[in-house]
Amino acid sequence: MTRKTRIQPIESVVTEVDENGYDRPSKSQVKREMQALQDLGAELVALPKDALKRMPMPEKLDEAVREARRITDHEGKRRQIQYVGRVMRSLHDTETAALRTALDTYKGINKTETAKLHWIERTREKLLADDAALTEFIRQHPGADPQQGRTLIRNARKEAQQNKPPRYFRELFQWIKTAAGADEADDASDTAHDAEPDTDFAPEDDDADRDA
Repeated sequence: MTRKTRIQPIESVVTEVDENGYDRPSKSQVKREMQALQDLGAELVALPKDALKRMPMPEKLDEAVREARRITDHEGKRRQIQYVGRVMRSLHDTETAALRTALDTYKGINKTETAKLHWIERTREKLLADDAALTEFIRQHPGADPQQGRTLIRNARKEAQQNKPPRYFRELFQWIKTAAGADEADDASDTAHDAEPDTDFAPEDDDADRDA
């Protein structure tokens, strides 16, 4: 007995075409784009106040974002952020592109500043842990006051042993930050000398050579 084989029809890919004959974006693509704009709006709401001032937001979006930041109720805030997303979708492509560029610029600056703060914290730990670290730090940052550094280190160690508030611990942080900032200003005006960067004390995100 001959068995008949049923041939399954080949499914064709259905392409959505508009009245002008152009392919329309798929529903999934539209959904992804809408979600991307929603996420962008949420990022704006979460920005620090000073960063928000630098964002090129149209008036309607600015009002929606600031209203979302004022709302403390969880559900109310969620609804307002959804509204921010709807406003985002009403913007022109050039407006959303400008917002993305400004946000990317802020993130780049923020990343650099965060790396610098982490470097200061690591340097403070080294100075508190090892007396020889101060000599190396002064060599790398000749503008720093070594006597002030020694005093801050000694007092920070003492207050830690006595479980006192970290006053000198914080002042040591500022001393390191000031010393590094002074060196950066000197480097910006000095174009004649190159030196090999020190891996222990140079910030990880700073490619500029330091004077030995």
